[in-house]
Amino acid sequence: MKRPFLHLHLLFAVRHLCSTVAGRLLPFALLLFPLALSAQYPILPERERARVVDEILEDRLTTLLPQLMRREGIDMWIIISREYNEDPVMRTMLPSTWLSARRRTIMVFYDAGGEKPLEKLAIARYDVGNLLKGEWDINIQPNQWLALVKIIEDRNPKKIALDFSKDYGHADGLTYTEHNEFMAVLPEKQKAKIVSADRLAVAWLETRTEKEAAIYPLICRISHEIIQEAFSEKVIQPGVTTTDDVVWWMRQRVTDLGLETWFHPTVDIQRFDSDNFEHLRTFSKRPSKQVIMPGDLLHCDFGITYLRLNTDQQQNAYVLRPGESEIPDFLKKAFAQGNRLQDILTEKFKAGTTGNKMLLDALDQAKKEGITGSIYSHPIGVHGHAAGPTIGMWDQQQGVKGPGDYPLFTNTAYSIELNAAVEVAEWKKTIRIMLEEDGYYTTDGFRYLDGRQKEIFSIPRKLANVK
Repeated sequence: MKRPFLHLHLLFAVRHLCSTVAGRLLPFALLLFPLALSAQYPILPERERARVVDEILEDRLTTLLPQLMRREGIDMWIIISREYNEDPVMRTMLPSTWLSARRRTIMVFYDAGGEKPLEKLAIARYDVGNLLKGEWDINIQPNQWLALVKIIEDRNPKKIALDFSKDYGHADGLTYTEHNEFMAVLPEKQKAKIVSADRLAVAWLETRTEKEAAIYPLICRISHEIIQEAFSEKVIQPGVTTTDDVVWWMRQRVTDLGLETWFHPTVDIQRFDSDNFEHLRTFSKRPSKQVIMPGDLLHCDFGITYLRLNTDQQQNAYVLRPGESEIPDFLKKAFAQGNRLQDILTEKFKAGTTGNKMLLDALDQAKKEGITGSIYSHPIGVHGHAAGPTIGMWDQQQGVKGPGDYPLFTNTAYSIELNAAVEVAEWKKTIRIMLEEDGYYTTDGFRYLDGRQKEIFSIPRKLANVK
């Protein structure tokens, strides 16, 4: 066995045990195996997940969406998709048992104003779950587009919002074909009412409800614990384990827990050598695998998806050299600069402030404090790189036109992603303290959903009563 993957040892042991009884227990044993893996995590069975997803969706459509439509001045929102080519917004509105749209699915949300409830209609052959009532009777109107036109004409909205957007891919889900077919049948007087739904779509995607805010911290905790396990002696044997080994351990761990990753994790190394560590090196220029050695500073980028919410976290670990029992002071001091850069940015969070202003104000403050910082933070939620105010990109430190001009709203979540470049005399070069943690902004200010890393992990960890 090349590396100490505990769960693989357990699986082999189960298989060996089952073989001694002619394999009669194998199906039962393998059924218990995932349960044993997930016992330390509060991960729901699939059926319970579906219940939670549907409850959250009902709350969002019934309570949140009407508020957002009125805030953005939209009285009719139409979302159109075909099967397996779903609008990113529509995917977030499908019930748990709908894994894709069906044939052509058309959703219509109409706010008649006053105290009337929001109409939630599906121009489809059937209801979309229990939340959108099917309004197309093919025996009365064989043409689906004309059925949609009748809904519009009967309600005569002031605005008809469609999902097209220059700045947000998330809000640009109306395809060329669907747009053309719709416009071909829509009366001219209604065409004049067409507007972009981009701000409404972004608001829907970025705003979290009370129920979502309640479950999000635990999702971040699960992700944190997987990182802590990966960056420990349970997985890493210095001199043997490679960065690629750790990456695939993380992927497998997530799969074994019945969860998903929304991007392939990365693990990289900074050490006392002549290599310069630029941001691009963590992506296309990163070595495919390196053997992890004592004295290495490790960094990972990792995120999971659970209950339709995503995490995105970057943390750091140091492999102790023989005779070392503590993280070197020069690394602790460097890490503190990364934490301070986080503080500088989150102190700029104020409702109504654009992403670009937060970026530039934070970089200016960092410069005054002698911190060489780079900030590339982003919203997070139903997408990993989510809709909302972009707060810099790693290659756009002067601001991001479009998404960076969008303002900060309350009840929204963010990945505070950045790095501090620190000159380390002991290594005779500049290292980068790369950090990313998920947080939440409300009227009470910004907070981290499950805290943030304040100290570099040591590999191996300290043991109580062992010195």
